[in-house]
Amino acid sequence: MAFLLPNLAPSLLLQSKSKEKPIIHHQTLPPTKPNTPSLSSLSLSSSVTSLQTPSVEKSGAQDNTPKDAQDKQQPKRDDFYVNLGLAVRTLREDLPLIFSKDLNYDIYRDDITFVDPLNTFSGIEKYKLIFWALRFHGSFLFREISLEVYRIWQPSENVILIRWNLKGVPRVPWEAKGQFQGTSRYKLDRQGKIYEHKIDNLAFNFPQPLKPAASVLDLVAACPASPNPTFLWDPVDMHSSSWVEFYRAVRHTLDQEGYSLAQDGLITCS
Repeated sequence: MAFLLPNLAPSLLLQSKSKEKPIIHHQTLPPTKPNTPSLSSLSLSSSVTSLQTPSVEKSGAQDNTPKDAQDKQQPKRDDFYVNLGLAVRTLREDLPLIFSKDLNYDIYRDDITFVDPLNTFSGIEKYKLIFWALRFHGSFLFREISLEVYRIWQPSENVILIRWNLKGVPRVPWEAKGQFQGTSRYKLDRQGKIYEHKIDNLAFNFPQPLKPAASVLDLVAACPASPNPTFLWDPVDMHSSSWVEFYRAVRHTLDQEGYSLAQDGLITCS
């Protein structure tokens, strides 16, 4: 017994101490990552997201409205630019041939207005008649007559400007060839169709005829050709010339009563 007591005493002593004071084992937790949200932050962010969801949907609905309007307007803008390009290309091809070939009238509106320094005409039928009269009377009064396009440009999106030069050789022996310049201003609507054709900035450059003494130079006060000034054909009680007769013949054709009845027959005589 004496031999066992020294060996058992420490163990018994440890057991008695363990009963008196429990041993607490500390468990070390792994360190939290700096980017890992905590439970409290997750709950807070979820509540904030749920509160902000209706406002995001509302703002998205507001943004879709102008986008839909732009989608509807885009085809119209595309049609305008397509028709604009067609108009420029057609005018470039048609104008040099106006005394030998009829125009392509697909680029014009039915209510097109034609304006020159003295007159105004409306309607596609009268517009067609103008160019028929130019071909008919031009071939009757001149041995040679032609129109040359100098320049085509756009001062604004819905306006086409063309600077041209008209020259011809009269059939009468006492008149030499002459020419005059002018500007054609074409206005386009939102669909890219031409609704107005205005001629202005006329500048005459006719040579002095041998006979008669008075000429078109008297009508324009002997001013030299210029791209800017606009001259009128008045007064018309002066001595005539082929160019004045040409204008009068075209004007008389448009003033004829019942011209629409004979229009089909006239157009085929070009």
